[in-house]
Amino acid sequence: MLLTNIAAFLVVIGVLVTIHEAGHFFAAKWVGIQVPRFSIGFGPRVVGFKRGETEYVISAIPLGGYVKMAGMEDDEAQSVLEGGTGEDPVDPDRTFDSKPLWARAMVISAGVIVNFFFAVLVFGALAFSYGERIIPSTRVATPDPATAVGPAAEAAKIPFGSRIVAVGGKRVESLNDVLRGIRDAPTGPLAVALEGGRTVTLDVPAGRSGRVQLARGLEPLIPATIGEVAAGDAAARAGMRAGDRIAAVNGRPVKGWNDFVQVVRASPGKPLPVEVVRGTGRVMLTLTPASEPEVNEDGRSVKVGKIGVRAPPVPFERRSVGPLKAARAGFTDTWEGTVAILDALRQLVTGETSARNMGGLLTIGQASGETARMGPDAFLSFLAFFSINLAVLNLLPIPVLDGGHLMFLAIEAVRGRPLSVETRIRLSQMGLLIVVALMLWANGNDVVRWIEGRFGG
Repeated sequence: MLLTNIAAFLVVIGVLVTIHEAGHFFAAKWVGIQVPRFSIGFGPRVVGFKRGETEYVISAIPLGGYVKMAGMEDDEAQSVLEGGTGEDPVDPDRTFDSKPLWARAMVISAGVIVNFFFAVLVFGALAFSYGERIIPSTRVATPDPATAVGPAAEAAKIPFGSRIVAVGGKRVESLNDVLRGIRDAPTGPLAVALEGGRTVTLDVPAGRSGRVQLARGLEPLIPATIGEVAAGDAAARAGMRAGDRIAAVNGRPVKGWNDFVQVVRASPGKPLPVEVVRGTGRVMLTLTPASEPEVNEDGRSVKVGKIGVRAPPVPFERRSVGPLKAARAGFTDTWEGTVAILDALRQLVTGETSARNMGGLLTIGQASGETARMGPDAFLSFLAFFSINLAVLNLLPIPVLDGGHLMFLAIEAVRGRPLSVETRIRLSQMGLLIVVALMLWANGNDVVRWIEGRFGG
């Protein structure tokens, strides 16, 4: 599992950094900027070759990459002009700063544009190759009304396990229809008709992020059947097997997988009598969930119960789509991914989500490995989503990031002249400190979570 995580992580970083830097590289070449080096990774050169004026290298630290453009970084350009790096002499007419504002803005923007385009291409190709993923059932698992807050509380108005038959007066045949109806509904009251004649009125929020949160509260109801049991964890020790269907916990019938998960999470370290259906018979087991730390939305570390099992795959169908619909799906999925990332950033800034929830390399590696084990379509979807994430983060107005360089260019456009070299260097140094601090914080969160999970801290 560890080797899979590492390999998948290297593929994700390698592919996305390469296409991002290639965007900068080809844009710089197109407008006539000299490019001494194209590097995947940072730090000492491991291997590489030189073709023309550019040295193409793989460097020792696989956490990013860079395209070194003549005159892009004033201190580096100065060392090149002085012959301090052993690179080719720089033509003053081919430096970054010698180019018009529009050309420099295009070169800086090219990396994130390519990342967005890559996501559109991958999502579109997946839709065309695999077809549209349709969840045919409209029976939903909803949040606990006692704990749901915000837009999720609207979803909690629908009783757990209900079958939705119409949204806004329009009949629905799949969960996709339900979510599409919520997404496209006007702001305000929305009638949701349930099987049996009952109607629930949801208050649809105005913002897209609120609608996304509301939609996330309507998950497909899947049976409480064990899909996979991790060796050595609580479920395996209790005698649970893949294929067991959970009939009851503590004498209370279990309505679905989400219902079972809620009971387990709420019972860390507590023995639970569990009745399972196995084959044609029933078996009584005693399950004691492990107590593991988790950071909640308020930033507090809480103990939750975990038993080491996976749910069965969500039943779905694939419906083939043509090229135009696949292309539209590529743009739609990329846009929705962008909105989700921006909403997550907003929640971090406003404090709605704790900064302790930020993840670093371990989190990325685990997600990369998990999606790789799920199959090529899941891994490619993750790759596309992470490409969007890389693009959005690079657009933050922090010096040393693409967004910071675009900020410098915007200031130059307003002032009619660029900031001084000294000011740019000083701001870039501050930006570097911010980026390093954020990386240390995110990776520190990973380490703390690993220690707490391993040693129960």
